[in-house]
Amino acid sequence: MTRLLQSAIVASDEVPPEATDTDDGGHRWTARRVRRACARGVLVLGVLLTVLGLSVVVACAIDDRTIAESQGDGVAEVLDTSLTRTVVRFSTPEGRVHIPQDGVLYPGGLQQGQFVRVEYDTRNPDLVRVAGRGMVLSLLPVAGWLAGLWVVVGGAHWLLRRPAPVER
Repeated sequence: MTRLLQSAIVASDEVPPEATDTDDGGHRWTARRVRRACARGVLVLGVLLTVLGLSVVVACAIDDRTIAESQGDGVAEVLDTSLTRTVVRFSTPEGRVHIPQDGVLYPGGLQQGQFVRVEYDTRNPDLVRVAGRGMVLSLLPVAGWLAGLWVVVGGAHWLLRRPAPVER
C-alpha cells in the first residue's frame, strides 16, 4: 500500500523577495570574492615562477653532469661579452676550433680578450663551461630571485586577503 502525500501544497509559485534575475546561479562576484580569487591567482603565479627558478638550477646540474660524463679540457679566448651570453673560442685536441653559439656557462667576471681554462663535453663541444665553476654558482642568484619573488607575492597576498575597510 502506498502512502499518499499528506500535504495539499507540493510546490509554490511564490518568489522570495531577495531573489534576482541572474544567470550565475545566485553567485554574484562581490568585491570579497574578487579579492579572494586574485589572492589565489597571485599564489599560483608565485608557485609557477618558483618552479621556473628551480628548473634553472636543475638545468645547470644536468649540464654539469653531461660535461663531467665526457669531459675535455682546453684554453679559450673570450671573443665577446654581453648581457645575455659570453662568446669564447677554443680548440679541441683534434685541432677543431669551436665557437659555441650559446656561449660559455658561468661566465661571471670574464672580459673580452681574456684567456680562460674551459671544460667541455667531448660529444657536444658546444656545451662548455669555465673550468672549476659549476651549478653552485646558480644557487645564489636563483635563491635571491625567489626570496624577492615571495616577498612580493606574500605582500600582494596579504593585501588581497586582509579584511576590506568598513564604510561609514
